[in-house]
Parts: sequence; C-alpha cells; structure tokens
Amino acid sequence: MSQNKTLPTRKSVELFLNGIVDDQKRQDSWVLFEMLREITGKAAQMWGNSIIGFDTYHYKYASGREGDWMLTGFSPRKKALSIYLMCDISHNSLDFESLGKHKKGKGCLYIKKLGDVHLPTLKKIIQQSIALTKEMYQ
Repeated sequence: MSQNKTLPTRKSVELFLNGIVDDQKRQDSWVLFEMLREITGKAAQMWGNSIIGFDTYHYKYASGREGDWMLTGFSPRKKALSIYLMCDISHNSLDFESLGKHKKGKGCLYIKKLGDVHLPTLKKIIQQSIALTKEMYQ
C-alpha cells in the first residue's frame, strides 16, 4: 500500500511565511495562518515544503488505504492561495455563493487574494469543512 508523499516536517512555519516574496501573498498568508489557528486551536505544521497544515485526522478508505492527514491547511501558491478543505466540497451546507471571487477544485478552494472574498464566510466554510470531515472519519 502506498504512503502519502506529502508528510509533516519540522520546518519552521514562520520562516516559510516570512520568506514569501510577494507582499500581498505574505500578508494574506499571515491572515489565513491566524484564522486557521483560531479555528482549530492547534499549532501549525509544515507539510512538505509549501503546505501549512493544522490538526490531523485519520482516514481509512473502502480500498483499505489509510493514513493521517491535515484537518485543514493552505499553501500560498504562485497563482492563488490554495485552501485545503478535506470534506466533500459539493456538500449543500457549504455556502460558496456568499464567499466572493474564488475557484474550487476537488478538495481545494483557490483565492487570488483575501480582499476578493468575505472573510466571515470563508471562516464559516472552513469551520463547516472541519466538522464534516470529523463526522465522516470518526
């Protein structure tokens, strides 16, 4: 059975965030960092070289594959901030219509800059995503 390629590291989250060259992306990343820390009540941890994760959960799929993964997190990618939502993001309780300018992937939310979105709505989506993920894997 294959293992996850992206694993938690002991790299400094603060050094990573302070090393972001683009001023807007660095400022937005610090805002997301504080928001996710507040939501989870957990310390951040680097996953691989560029993902900041908060808290963990254990998953087990019907195929037998299982492992541990971050409960939520983000990565300041070149094109957008990638926010990792571990739940089914098509769930009807998640209100993306009130969020503002964004794109969705399979398990990610892509935002160019936080000024494009309604932060209380983003916070609510992340909180709901965490609750749905915990519910699914308890």
